[in-house]
Amino acid sequence: MTTTTVDETALQAFVLKAVDDLAAGYLGVMVSLGSRLGLYRALAESGPLTSAELAARTDCAERYVRDWLASQAAGGYVVYHAENATFELTPEQALVLADESSAVYLPPAWNVPAAMWSDEAKALHSFRTGEGVAWGDHDPRLAHGTAAFYRNGYRASLTSQWLPALEGVVDALESGIAVADVGAGHGHTTVLMAEAFPNSRFHGYDNHAPSVSEARRNAREAGVQDRAVFSHVRADEYEPLGFGLICFFDSLHDMGDPVGVLRHAAEALTPEGTLLLVEPNAADRLEDNLSVVAQTYYAASSMICTAHSLYDGGQLVLGAQAGRLRLADVLHEAGFSRVRVVAETPFNLIIEARR
Repeated sequence: MTTTTVDETALQAFVLKAVDDLAAGYLGVMVSLGSRLGLYRALAESGPLTSAELAARTDCAERYVRDWLASQAAGGYVVYHAENATFELTPEQALVLADESSAVYLPPAWNVPAAMWSDEAKALHSFRTGEGVAWGDHDPRLAHGTAAFYRNGYRASLTSQWLPALEGVVDALESGIAVADVGAGHGHTTVLMAEAFPNSRFHGYDNHAPSVSEARRNAREAGVQDRAVFSHVRADEYEPLGFGLICFFDSLHDMGDPVGVLRHAAEALTPEGTLLLVEPNAADRLEDNLSVVAQTYYAASSMICTAHSLYDGGQLVLGAQAGRLRLADVLHEAGFSRVRVVAETPFNLIIEARR
């Protein structure tokens, strides 16, 4: 037998790290409850409150609110004032937890790990068999959490930064072109573009029927249903209408044949048309990609992105951390000769491609 010497200091440090991660999981449930019950919103609107005052403002039972507030204070999500037993949100905490229009509003994102836990039995089967899991076969909280999580980030950057970074695209949109949003999900990106560029016509495509229904509802609520239409269709089967712009917003890596999907897009573009590809930001080598953001994306990839890609045929399973070099290779193989990264955030790569 091999004798292993355990470094007690290293062991305790790792135990504390693991407990810290476990605590984050517990805290996530509290964040979701705080958002859905209006607890954060009430704190943001009212300033310091006692547990009784917060419970009264939100029509909740004080004893539950008391423990909820204690969990938030212990986790650094609210500030506790011991001298008068009150709690409040800092302006920064309010942007993350209470302001639903903020680009950094995060509570809906906790629907994603909740869905992942709910789907654990499916993941166990997939890991053993190599079979895929369709996007629509996941817990419904996945689609809603993903759409809500990405929505505000797109709202902050899409029309103000990413589209202007593309050569000549804003001028074309203002004049009027046909635009495709492939893998449109709940249609937030399609609607944002339709609101900003009323002379253009927008077509959202998705193969998940419930998401298409949500997208149509969002377009109606925004009053752009006349120029933002949505179809339930695969990413390689929509009609090539001569699009001036085709967009993939965090969707290409979920598809089973990304090269084939991009070839179809190349054929659907006008000769001078542009492809906009937004994908999770990642280094090209695993050893350069060991971060908290990458940890989150890799976990989601194993449960969601890779699972759907395998379900969808699995000809090339990119995963959620493909990296810019691999994405460029895929674009070149699909017939795009000019490829460049035009912007990036800690979470996204924004890539322009032309034939």
